[in-house]
Amino acid sequence: MYKRLLTIQDISCFGQCSLTVALPILSACGLETVILPSAVLSTHTMGFSGFTVRDLTDDMPAIAAHWKKEGISFDAIYTGYLGSAKQIDYVKDMIKNLLREGAVKVIDPAMADGGKLYPAFDMAFVQEMKKLCAVADYVLPNITEACFLTGIEYKENYDEAYVKSLVKALLDLGAKNVVLTGVGYKASETGVVVSDGKSWKHYVHRKIAKGCHGTGDVYASAFTGALLRGHSAYDSAVIAADYVVDCIEVTQQDKDHTYGVEFERTIPQLIEKL
Repeated sequence: MYKRLLTIQDISCFGQCSLTVALPILSACGLETVILPSAVLSTHTMGFSGFTVRDLTDDMPAIAAHWKKEGISFDAIYTGYLGSAKQIDYVKDMIKNLLREGAVKVIDPAMADGGKLYPAFDMAFVQEMKKLCAVADYVLPNITEACFLTGIEYKENYDEAYVKSLVKALLDLGAKNVVLTGVGYKASETGVVVSDGKSWKHYVHRKIAKGCHGTGDVYASAFTGALLRGHSAYDSAVIAADYVVDCIEVTQQDKDHTYGVEFERTIPQLIEKL
């Protein structure tokens, strides 16, 4: 079945993240990908100064209303970076009004990393994000985001019991499935935990020391694409994780490429994995 997906996040025109990553990856997965930009930025905000920002919050309900008038609906929704609590409210309205019966809801609560919220956000935003995650079929936080969503103390060093407590608390919020990224018990390893409350699987792969901007968006997009192509949540998590590693490895060959990952060069590998 040819599926139609709506993805809502910002456009950073330069920098290989958000919609400039999501649209090509999801399209490569064979999905009709409809975009709703939450904002347009000249570049992403990491490592650049003086970037321009055009907030599109006020345009979002008008776009959704036009789609509804035209009878446009979706088999799935995938959200990434949302700029405000008002945008979260608009997304919740779209979930109610634009999704087909049985539509898949994938929420990436892109708001924090390294133990801290991104500068644009506060705890009021976190409270609204909790409500969005509560209606998710799949929620894709990193450990920092999981801590903010659940109120559990953030730790750099942790064990399996700590990770299980995070996953349980996320499921208790209402999410049907948790895909927790960045989980590793050794310095040389990282991975992803996938759980629906009944089963628990941890995929471990090597950790590449040099981090890259935009890999969370690459991961969430590849996961969503694989999932909607019929793969299980765990297999989709593995496909996405391996693809991100491929992206980082090929980018490391280019010492001047510091603002994102060269994901385009490894799209053929992603298609093979699918």
